[in-house]
Amino acid sequence: MTNTDTSAHSQPALPEGGDAGPDREVTLAVLVFLAFFVGLVAAAGAIFFKYLIAVIYNLAFYGVLSIHLDPNSYGAPSVWGPFIIFVPVVGGLIVVYLVKTLAPEAKGHGVPEVMFAIYHRDGNIRGIVAVIKAFASALSIGTGASVGREGPIIQIGSSFGSTLGRWLGLIRSQKIILLAAGAGAGIAATFNTPLGGVLFAVEVLLPEISPRSFLPVVAATATSTYAYRQMIGAEAAFYIPVWKTLPQDHAVNFAEIGLAAFTGVAMGFAAYAFVKVLVFMEDWFDELQFSDYLKNVIGMLFVGVSGYLFMLSVGQYHILSVGYATIQDILGDGQMTVLLLLTLFVMKMLATAVSLAAGASGGIFSPSLFMGATLGAAIGTAGMWVMPNAGLSVAVFAMIGMGAMVGASTSAAMTAIVMIFEMTRDYNIILPLVLAVAIALGIRRSLIANDIYTIKLRKRGRAIPTDRTTNMFLVQPAREVMTKSIRVLPSTMSVTEALSHVDVENNRVVVTDDNRIVGYVRFAAIPYHADRFVRQTLGEIMKTDFVIAVPNGNLNSVITRMSRRDRTCAIVVSNESGVPRSEDVIGVIDREELAGSVIRNHYS
Repeated sequence: MTNTDTSAHSQPALPEGGDAGPDREVTLAVLVFLAFFVGLVAAAGAIFFKYLIAVIYNLAFYGVLSIHLDPNSYGAPSVWGPFIIFVPVVGGLIVVYLVKTLAPEAKGHGVPEVMFAIYHRDGNIRGIVAVIKAFASALSIGTGASVGREGPIIQIGSSFGSTLGRWLGLIRSQKIILLAAGAGAGIAATFNTPLGGVLFAVEVLLPEISPRSFLPVVAATATSTYAYRQMIGAEAAFYIPVWKTLPQDHAVNFAEIGLAAFTGVAMGFAAYAFVKVLVFMEDWFDELQFSDYLKNVIGMLFVGVSGYLFMLSVGQYHILSVGYATIQDILGDGQMTVLLLLTLFVMKMLATAVSLAAGASGGIFSPSLFMGATLGAAIGTAGMWVMPNAGLSVAVFAMIGMGAMVGASTSAAMTAIVMIFEMTRDYNIILPLVLAVAIALGIRRSLIANDIYTIKLRKRGRAIPTDRTTNMFLVQPAREVMTKSIRVLPSTMSVTEALSHVDVENNRVVVTDDNRIVGYVRFAAIPYHADRFVRQTLGEIMKTDFVIAVPNGNLNSVITRMSRRDRTCAIVVSNESGVPRSEDVIGVIDREELAGSVIRNHYS
């Protein structure tokens, strides 16, 4: 099956003019200050994006120019009547033009492109992506494509963080930190969930977690949330009236726990189905022998017709756009039938997969919330039939379903739990929610290792690790990693003589000059049998890209110094103070030692 998705590896090269010269490293305090600035810009981007969607939606559905839109309330039927089916088509064609012409990275749901930039492009995202992604996604959402807001704002925030890092000429790791800070700040402002934004950056984006990466992300998300609340307000994303009737000491009973576990099982299979359906649709659209514009027309017609059929049958478009009004209706005990809820679940999954496969620009977080709410509510409704006296609530299981579906689809379990809590502002749901999310993620992982984000990168042949575990090998002291099979030889010694003293396969050779350490030789890596080497001295063939390490220093600090100084070898000396001499050499950490340490500690 041929994959024609070239949105990541065919994108234009980054302009060199934006760089500030050689890479530099700033202090943690400066990085946190920069993160505050990134957070402010992310908040501004989230606010601009919110109003841009409102303007486009009001124009597309009602033909009026207005910035007022309550996404949690059903709107009136469109003034276009049955011609509403063409609104997603028109919006989709403009999106395809913008993406193909200006920013191929803006295609799709955004997060895979950010992950691709972190792991395969040194944290570089072009600045124009933020602009094109904002307009393309606002057009997709505002004209009815079944996509969400979080993917675009994540890509917008991360694009600014990356651009700022490149403009300042920061080292790769600090560019990635600002990129992740921008993404976390964007999602925190969009959903008014500061903790969720931090956890999203930590769980999904950051390759490593440490104070140097965590603190800037916290600073950015806190700043963006505060700024957003000052401008928009501090209300929760969804209003849950059911909790107003429950006592503060309401305890979770056995029936709720049991049904929450069942919900987790159902959501695990649902998340698996979502991943597979999205992959199938993307492959199917890629294989169509049509232009990208015609593919988009086919996909958006399906979405438009589906939304209009819902309007004719139940009075609301439901699956068009983000679908927050439907979620709010369910959480407000809207009394939907099980059949309608299951139909909404299936059709939202299809509409989202078709929208993204056909070229829409938007996220999958909001569609996952929608699918989780509908399927969870269906389970809650059925549970109330079977156990009428168990005190069950449809709204409760809709929320549990939302968290479980998001956690299982994205592999961001902690993010899902905390964000649902922040969105609903009620602690009673935590216990059954944690259980359901854990079960759902476990089932999805047992069925398919990749989630909705990483599977797209795997298809491109540029996969990232599905498990980003703590690198325990990095805490080892150098003495446990180094090889002691060394020879210390003078730089004036000929290669021919040196070969008589060295076991080529096992020995590492440290080269000295008047008792000073000046280099090293990898005999196993060079054609030492060639005449041009045999006639030379060790000083003429040695490499000098090494650092000095001490036996008690941990491997993380050794590798960090090697990376920053662009070195490939560490020579370990016993003298921890003063100038190291040849007699101080006790070992070498070379590529073989590093690889062996990773294998022993990560896979044993």
